[in-house]
Amino acid sequence: MSYVVCVRWEAREGEEEAVAAAIEGLAAASSEEPGVQHYLAHRDAEDPRAFFIYERYADEAACQAHVETEHFKRFGVEGAFPRLAAKRREIYESID
Repeated sequence: MSYVVCVRWEAREGEEEAVAAAIEGLAAASSEEPGVQHYLAHRDAEDPRAFFIYERYADEAACQAHVETEHFKRFGVEGAFPRLAAKRREIYESID
């Protein structure tokens, strides 16, 4: 069973490209982490301010390790978070 995180972010008006760049950097670095099985970032086709990130980890500990990385702090906490109008995070366990 995997630990799955689904994230929805809405960029503040005028910040969508900065958020997209932060997500791009975060996704590239996160995909290289040993406990990350999938890290897929998406942008809404009709609303350029809306983003969806699907994260699948080997377990909850791998997810916790992810949020403690330097790239999460740089691209997420410092890069994207201050530019968001809204953010939502949902946790799931895979059925497999």
